[in-house]
Amino acid sequence: MIARFLLGASALALLVQPVAAQAAASKAEKVAAAAAVDAQAKQIQVMVDQVFSFAEPGFQEVRTSAYLADILEKNGFTVTRGVAGIPTAFTATWGSGGPLIALGSDIDDLLGVSQTPGVPTIKPIITGAPGHGEGHNAGLPMMIAAAIAAKGVMEKNHIPGRLMIWPGVAEELLGTKAFYVRAGMFKDVDACLFAHVNTGFGTGYGDLGLNGMVSVEYSFHGKTAHAAAMPWEGRSALDAAEIMDVAWNFRREHLPVSQRSHDVITNGGGQPNVVPDQAAVWYYFREHDFASVRQLYQTGNEIAEAAAQATGTTVTHQLLGYAAPNWGNKPLAEAAYANIKAVGMPKWTADDQAFAHAVQVANHFKLQPLAADVTPLSTPETRKGLPGFGASDDIGDIMWTVPTITFGFPSNVPNVIFHHATAAMAMATPIAHKGAVVGAKAVAMTVLDLITTPKILADAKAYQRNVQFKADHYDPVLTPDDHPAIHRNEEVMARLRPAMEKYYYDPNRYPSYLVQLGIAYPGTAPAAYYVLSASNSAHTAAAGFRYAGVSVGRNR
Repeated sequence: MIARFLLGASALALLVQPVAAQAAASKAEKVAAAAAVDAQAKQIQVMVDQVFSFAEPGFQEVRTSAYLADILEKNGFTVTRGVAGIPTAFTATWGSGGPLIALGSDIDDLLGVSQTPGVPTIKPIITGAPGHGEGHNAGLPMMIAAAIAAKGVMEKNHIPGRLMIWPGVAEELLGTKAFYVRAGMFKDVDACLFAHVNTGFGTGYGDLGLNGMVSVEYSFHGKTAHAAAMPWEGRSALDAAEIMDVAWNFRREHLPVSQRSHDVITNGGGQPNVVPDQAAVWYYFREHDFASVRQLYQTGNEIAEAAAQATGTTVTHQLLGYAAPNWGNKPLAEAAYANIKAVGMPKWTADDQAFAHAVQVANHFKLQPLAADVTPLSTPETRKGLPGFGASDDIGDIMWTVPTITFGFPSNVPNVIFHHATAAMAMATPIAHKGAVVGAKAVAMTVLDLITTPKILADAKAYQRNVQFKADHYDPVLTPDDHPAIHRNEEVMARLRPAMEKYYYDPNRYPSYLVQLGIAYPGTAPAAYYVLSASNSAHTAAAGFRYAGVSVGRNR
């Protein structure tokens, strides 16, 4: 296993090996692609820091979307904004002839996890504001750098082919990719390369163990009355929402142990002395296959109706999001993994290791250094016997539409809690920047392999047809009446954005976001060298790589 990526072009030429039994892109082309990414290292840092500072949640990625789309447009891509009826979604296309390769990653963040980067303790930039506690600020900048690098090599060598870059909008709400598919965004795509932040560097194939999911809000409608003087005249919508929750929790005992379901009450009425005539509860229903997801959703609908009948109220429901189970493509993963091994991990400095150590110590996490080696290829065999992952990702909808894989790239600290401020601490530091650089190199090299090697794409389509589609078939619960919840998070951003704008990164004045915020990196003396025990290392290798290269606690 290659331990590190050496930055020199001659070193890379020695490392790059073609995919077994296939004629991949030439070594010279891959060396050129890697060099083109290195030439963008500063721009990658700026993009990663800029998107981190925008900190926009699902459907409100207004600044993020415009900023990244403008960069692509300035680099020769044709941008179509507002695709699939989603204002912050876009496609950026370039090229002619040859296969069409899509490159995507998510851009939204999470409510309530604002965090100052480069600080190993919890310190919000603005208390209660959104923040990148999942690291979505690095993925699309990485893919943009990869696309620009691949484009340059294709232009220089007159290689026919087409690229399409797209953002994952509202992924934390599982809010858009099923609608992308329904709108036909991927109908002409030959293969899709997706990326998600990780603490390791890898990819995988087969059933990846992530659940399919339905996101649905039930709204109960009753009748107001004075809650003390004339309660018999009222019909409490809140009672209905609470009865639904109680009934669902009783039903759990009789549901498959594989299911995951959770909810929040999004409207509980106005004040105690008024019988609430409106109440709402928002559920996530998760299961491992399409039929079970549909059945769980139907059970939720039945219990909602029963709660309404029990309380003399009525109920409507709105589907807010959907995610298909995840399935990675074997030929694509094998081609990508050859490039991941060739590139190797970033060359971490003592400061990088010191910051990772400080985050782990300050937050009482297991001590584990930033990795020196790429993660083993994740396969059905290496995952055998491991528990299901539980979480969901709507990249699954694209995985069931065209051959797709996910690159996990090493831009975060091991053992942080995702969907938490600790997962944002490193995401505008050199750790995030370096991870995005190596990820962009592997993606650019893989794009060239796919563009120049018809057999990889033919094998990918055959695998999807003969293996994946024989295991299950795409069966989303979306109906023609379901539409993206594009107004979600509008109110919170209207309230918080004016204060957040004061902290937007200004790359014209500051070399990095850390400098703008006055943060000294790593903020601690370099940690002493330490290693995991052999038993812990073996456990990490065996169990740490679940989601196509993402060994993190994702819980969408």
